[in-house]
Amino acid sequence: MENSSVDNCLLDNCLYFTVNKLSRAITRMAEDSFKKTGLSPTHAFLLMLVNQKPGISQSELAEQLHMMPSTITRFIDKLVIKSLIERKAEGKRSLIFPTDAGENMQQEIQSAWKDLYRNYSAVLGEDAGKDLTKLIREAGNTLE
Repeated sequence: MENSSVDNCLLDNCLYFTVNKLSRAITRMAEDSFKKTGLSPTHAFLLMLVNQKPGISQSELAEQLHMMPSTITRFIDKLVIKSLIERKAEGKRSLIFPTDAGENMQQEIQSAWKDLYRNYSAVLGEDAGKDLTKLIREAGNTLE
């Protein structure tokens, strides 16, 4: 029994395990908040970026979402199938535009994002949530 307590203490001081624990918790909250949109949180954020900047390139989406281009391609494929976005070729580049249905989801997506913010702020406290977000963003930028 005592060994288990020691093991937990070791893992509690490991950034890798601690960040993954946080990631699982915030992912559950995000999935709950975005459930009403019928989209995963990542699909919803991608669509929100496309709505904000029609004609955005796949490489810009990959950069903004901190994902590999091949992953972005899969996300785009799913949103194309749902008729929420469309691709238009411009030379070698593929530009992404929202459809009317995609644009019409913007308010619902923003509402889900606000719900997520309210939900984690209720648990962490609004200032602590903002501070944690800033600290994690800065650490991620430094580690990249």
